[in-house]
Amino acid sequence: MKKITVILICIFASFGVQGQNIIGAWERYFTSEKGEKLKTIITFSNAYKVTTTYNALSGEFINTTGGSWKLEGNSMIEKIEFNTDNSELVGEKLNSKISISDTVLKIVDEDIQFTKIDNGLPGALQGAWLMSGRIRNGETESRDTSRPRKTMKILSGTRFQWVAYNTETKQFMATGGGTYTTINGKYTENIEFFSRDVTRVGASLEFDYSLKDGNWHHSGLSSKGTPIYEIWSLRQ
Repeated sequence: MKKITVILICIFASFGVQGQNIIGAWERYFTSEKGEKLKTIITFSNAYKVTTTYNALSGEFINTTGGSWKLEGNSMIEKIEFNTDNSELVGEKLNSKISISDTVLKIVDEDIQFTKIDNGLPGALQGAWLMSGRIRNGETESRDTSRPRKTMKILSGTRFQWVAYNTETKQFMATGGGTYTTINGKYTENIEFFSRDVTRVGASLEFDYSLKDGNWHHSGLSSKGTPIYEIWSLRQ
């Protein structure tokens, strides 16, 4: 697993070359030292990204890392906000280079390739979102999104992932993700990995959703069957 971690750290800090569009989702399949078939997904929004590896067959969660990113020439600089393999990287900046085409993202030093899944389209919800409130018993409870304890959800055109973490304590709480659809006001998540409970893998959850004043309103039943009404604000 150590080798995988080193590779991923390189990946997380190094995307986009010469103005090529890296927004969206990328994937890579590979075999671990134990002979397991693993899958790594990288999801980019305009300023934030997340990279996650999990067992492609069972959905068992392996690791995740992410944070903000920006391009400077042909280099990507990422500031780490969470890293399950090494929490000491939280707050650090990483910098490296890659090569990229319309469909392939390559880590040159490691000779590793990712294939593009989507370019952020269709994308009514494409972007990085922070949970900014809930509605309970008809009353709105707001959450300060500038505080270090965050719940972030990043969506491409077809993929979603949420992550709960604390940038001050460097603590990672949980994550889950997979594919999603938005059809006629219904937002449906198809879970491919869930760090807390692998038995959730394979489940589909349907919610009502709408965009109001730029915020994403999201209501239905959680994976535990509990009624929820969440408000998410687009992260700038």
